Amino acid sequence: MRSTRTLALAAALTLGLTSCSLMGGEEKSPPSPSPDSTSPEAVTGDAATASSAAPTTEEPGEVTLITHSSFALPDELVAAFEQDTGYELQIQLSDDAGALTNQLVLTKGSPVADVVFGIDNTFATRAINEQVLAAYTPKKLAKSAKEHALPDGGDAYLSPVDYGDVCVNIDKVWFANKGIAPPVTLADLTKPEYEDLFVTPGASTSSPGMAFLLATIGEFGPTQWQSYWKALMDNGAKVTSGWTDAYTVDFTAGGGDGDRPIVLSYASSPPFTIPEGGVEPTTAALLDTCFRQVEYAGVLEGAANPQGAQAVVDWLVSPDVQAAIPDNMYMYPVDDLVDLPQLWAQWAPLAENPIVVHPGQIEAERETWLREWADIATG
Repeated sequence: MRSTRTLALAAALTLGLTSCSLMGGEEKSPPSPSPDSTSPEAVTGDAATASSAAPTTEEPGEVTLITHSSFALPDELVAAFEQDTGYELQIQLSDDAGALTNQLVLTKGSPVADVVFGIDNTFATRAINEQVLAAYTPKKLAKSAKEHALPDGGDAYLSPVDYGDVCVNIDKVWFANKGIAPPVTLADLTKPEYEDLFVTPGASTSSPGMAFLLATIGEFGPTQWQSYWKALMDNGAKVTSGWTDAYTVDFTAGGGDGDRPIVLSYASSPPFTIPEGGVEPTTAALLDTCFRQVEYAGVLEGAANPQGAQAVVDWLVSPDVQAAIPDNMYMYPVDDLVDLPQLWAQWAPLAENPIVVHPGQIEAERETWLREWADIATG
């Protein structure tokens, strides 16, 4: 998911770099699976319990949130929500943004939850067009959130919660040791000196991978991106099923045994590669390659507890939750009054000019783009 800014590392990176990171956690949620996890489970505020049953007979005091598998907030925030509202919050984990949206569409009319968080700007228009969402706008949404609001009336159904930049990352140490100047732009990745050095998760199996595809479409245009991808693959780019494999297995600065010093990750990834006792990251994000991912929350049409669902949306955009997002889900909060982790200002800046593709265009062309991409990248 430019899912974001965004970051924003996933749990696998945190686990792999615990010994050399200054901050615990992951881009999306420290204790949870990576953004490409495919193991749905349901959790309550304090403890995880396996469950995929739809809440068709909820108790009056229950409200069910369905979200991506990388969701994480401190238990004390969940407990405070329950105490303040009187609702018992059930958190049902799905997959990433694409799979989450597909699940909501397939269960339209009989929703598996009351409220959703984690639909991003690559799938938001689909969720709205499929009428799986009920109109609701939080009363106390931060003014700065308007910058991330969906266009064309979409903001009536989905409220922005966090954002981050999906960007190409490099292993600075590897390039310094080899005496090779690192790439800067997307076009650079097709140059001979970077042959067999880049790895990315696939667009059809990973939300960061989809964000990268959109970055190339936004950069090179709807008629030229295919030529770029052919050149990229001819230059030895590797496509994996998910972010976890790309970063922690193939990337030289991820798990330690990889052989590719260029990887698709997040703008917020570098701070988590500061070695113990070190003063700067061993990696860097290329800020001219970024696609901005925004994650949204909304009330599900036909929710068993619509009032509770509205309370959850209000909670997700509240100052307390917004303040917890950077350290727990490694994305930027939409409330710009929130203090960010100290290291972010120096080592996790956002792109000044992220690559943009209009959500309506994404919705109209997504399936065509994915088919064309698969023909090139996976044969």
